[in-house]
Amino acid sequence: MRRWYGLEELPRNPGRSVVTIGVFDGVHRGHQEVLRTAVARARAADLPVVAVTFDPHPDSVVRGGPGPAVLTPLDRRAALLGADGADTVCVLPFTEELARLPAAEFVRQVLVERLNAAAVVVGAGFRFGHRAAGGVQELAALGEKYDFTAEGVPPVGDDGGAITATRIRGLVAAGDVAGASAALGRPHRVGGVIVHGAARGRELLGFPTANLDCPPGTAVPADGVYAGWLLHERPRPGAERYWPAAVSVGTNPTFEGSPRTVEAYALGRDDLDLYGADMAIDFVHRIRAQERFDGIDELIAAMARDVRRAGELMGGAAGPPAPVG
Repeated sequence: MRRWYGLEELPRNPGRSVVTIGVFDGVHRGHQEVLRTAVARARAADLPVVAVTFDPHPDSVVRGGPGPAVLTPLDRRAALLGADGADTVCVLPFTEELARLPAAEFVRQVLVERLNAAAVVVGAGFRFGHRAAGGVQELAALGEKYDFTAEGVPPVGDDGGAITATRIRGLVAAGDVAGASAALGRPHRVGGVIVHGAARGRELLGFPTANLDCPPGTAVPADGVYAGWLLHERPRPGAERYWPAAVSVGTNPTFEGSPRTVEAYALGRDDLDLYGADMAIDFVHRIRAQERFDGIDELIAAMARDVRRAGELMGGAAGPPAPVG
């Protein structure tokens, strides 16, 4: 998979392509259906698929502020798009200038002059151009003018309704990682670097944990205890890639609180030295909410129960999805 960042990296006079556009945060089951449709159209015409995404999230520019919590950071999002069939991922920096571009100008400058689109496949709710003035109907009309077809793919739904990134963020924020996994089509993953923490797990409690320093804005599940996978984002050749884990998210209220942490105990392992490593946690099951205990003995007993339950939940689970990118 190739990756272009900004219009300046796009080749001059490219061949024709099938283009799909969206923020694609999460690359969830709805996004995957859009990609499948784009790939089918591209293969039928013997053309490549170009997936266009934006960074930062358009809401952070249009509405101001930090934007919504990030389900998939840019590198992982691009890799997932490639795994789902995109031959090239084009990242457009979302700037105030781009936000002010009228819909027709966006189509002319980006889709026609730079990407040479033969077909454009988007989600049925896709909006584009200044003040989100354009939708699938406007895209189809402009396609007639500039010689490309436009198609809106209906949303994918389940018992909770249409699958959207906004809905998945809500599930993650509520700690419903099983619901988020079902909508994503894979476990929700949080990545970061392993850093030194308070060392209570190793020195006081008997369960050494890896403290994950997550980038600001990451969609971290609600405070509580989870079962999942601790894994290397970039494993070294021959190294172990992942371990079943008990995961704690929260402020350690038994110790009078602290900054919010994300910590994982690799089940049965007290010999891992992961400091400085690029790691991730796949959240598979929620075990319980965060609790405050009256003393260390009570906390250790609860942690032992959590570890036992995590082992039961992960014992028959398949390993995490293979790394992409």
